[in-house]
Amino acid sequence: MTFEEIYNSYWQKIFRLCMGYVNDYDLAQDMAQETFLIVWRQLPNFRNDAVIGTWIFRIASNNCLRHIEKRNRFPKTELPVNLEDHKPTNYEPQIQLLYRFISELAETDRIIISLELEDIKQAEIAKIVGLSEANIRVKIHRIKEKLTQKFKEYEQ
Repeated sequence: MTFEEIYNSYWQKIFRLCMGYVNDYDLAQDMAQETFLIVWRQLPNFRNDAVIGTWIFRIASNNCLRHIEKRNRFPKTELPVNLEDHKPTNYEPQIQLLYRFISELAETDRIIISLELEDIKQAEIAKIVGLSEANIRVKIHRIKEKLTQKFKEYEQ
């Protein structure tokens, strides 16, 4: 598989994964782009020990976690009150709300549900996250319950 094929096959999935982490369209695009820069540089070292998608999702997850860790060490400064914060609204309100709720989850839960939403097999999610497949099934069930509860609370 060429890098261009990989990029075309995985861009949207990696972008949505990043959105689940940060709930910020521009930042998610930057993080997805960073992920593909890493993939491009490391592609010659890929040993086919895993499915290429698993490898790419692991890179993306690690990249997102690094970014969040960095952001927590150096908190974002707010814009002056007189300036507006312009963010593109490319998603339907329900989807935006879902990404907001996902971004409020614990880090591991964010990656798990984001991968689940991309229809990644639970066995692959287990490899990416480093947990057992049974643990992944339980976590997915609990995460869905948390998200359902957040939607119910929001609607009240």
